[in-house]
Amino acid sequence: MATKITATELSRNLSDILNRVRYHGEEFTIERNGQAIAVLQPPFERPKATGPTLAQIIRRHSPVDPKFADDLEEIQRSQRPFD
Repeated sequence: MATKITATELSRNLSDILNRVRYHGEEFTIERNGQAIAVLQPPFERPKATGPTLAQIIRRHSPVDPKFADDLEEIQRSQRPFD
């Protein structure tokens, strides 16, 4: 449920209000002359990954090439100035 605040309260406490939205996920309804004019809320809900969801994502993607680690080591060796 959104907390109701006036536009004046928002202007006086903007930094605090934005921090509460960003870090605590709070929502605010901004009112002017007793009428709601805007809603301030986080831009999105953070997705909650569950075990089955993670398993489904892993199954959808192709497996990593078994030589991938060897390729990375080769790249690292080629970047060293002196061995």
